[in-house]
Amino acid sequence: MKTILITGASGAMGSAAVRKLAGDGHTVWMACRNLEKGESIRQQILQDEPEADIRLKALDLSSFASVKTFAAELKADGVQLDALFNNAGTMNRHYSETADGIERTWQVNFLSPCLLTRLLLPMMAPDAHIVSMVSLSAHYARLDAAFPLSDKKHFTQLGTYAQSKLALLLYTLELSRRVPQYVNMSDPWIVNTPIIHLDRWFDPIADLFFRPVCYKPEKGVQPALRALFTEERGKYFVGKSIRDYLPKYGKRYDLQDVWTRIEAFLAMQAPLEQL
Repeated sequence: MKTILITGASGAMGSAAVRKLAGDGHTVWMACRNLEKGESIRQQILQDEPEADIRLKALDLSSFASVKTFAAELKADGVQLDALFNNAGTMNRHYSETADGIERTWQVNFLSPCLLTRLLLPMMAPDAHIVSMVSLSAHYARLDAAFPLSDKKHFTQLGTYAQSKLALLLYTLELSRRVPQYVNMSDPWIVNTPIIHLDRWFDPIADLFFRPVCYKPEKGVQPALRALFTEERGKYFVGKSIRDYLPKYGKRYDLQDVWTRIEAFLAMQAPLEQL
């Protein structure tokens, strides 16, 4: 049995992953911004799976301080991880900055997951698994000159979200080439979760006609669950397929340059082991 950490574990897909993995006998760490909500979901699962080993810990990906504290406390407690599922994400309607002065979508979806992954790597065995949740929207995005930060003047709700997922995709591809762990991506397709509520005039219409045909969270999380137990590296899990996007994105972007820029930024937030 494995010890698996899931970020955004109180969300729709995160909680679906917790339920399945804990039900299968794995030890699951729920990393949640809202501990009250996380504990409520934990108790719901334990009612059905009383023998499940589910642990809850606070993590706010909109704060680098929270990410560093979270990783330091796990290390101090001697936690060894067999898998990390970077599941948490957000899509903000309006431009807003975190306490770190970074656009919120960009930090929560991209920079903080990268920092968390780097800080947790020393706690992971060489055969551990790392899975990052990306999005089909990444295929329609382009990085701008502000990378690895986000450009305020070009902020849009959907565009910035897509950029953040593209940045995470590129970082994950390069990470998979630099570490022995099994590093992959998962794409849930379009899932009926609160994140697709855009706070727009057409939301009631979408709720009526669009949501009913979206995947349920239990289905959307299936590619990630497969990726957590694969022997593939650097692959994109979507639906029942496994795709190789390294040739495509390796030509479109200089992954070494992407890596160097991101690592330089992360190194300003915390000391990192060289990879």
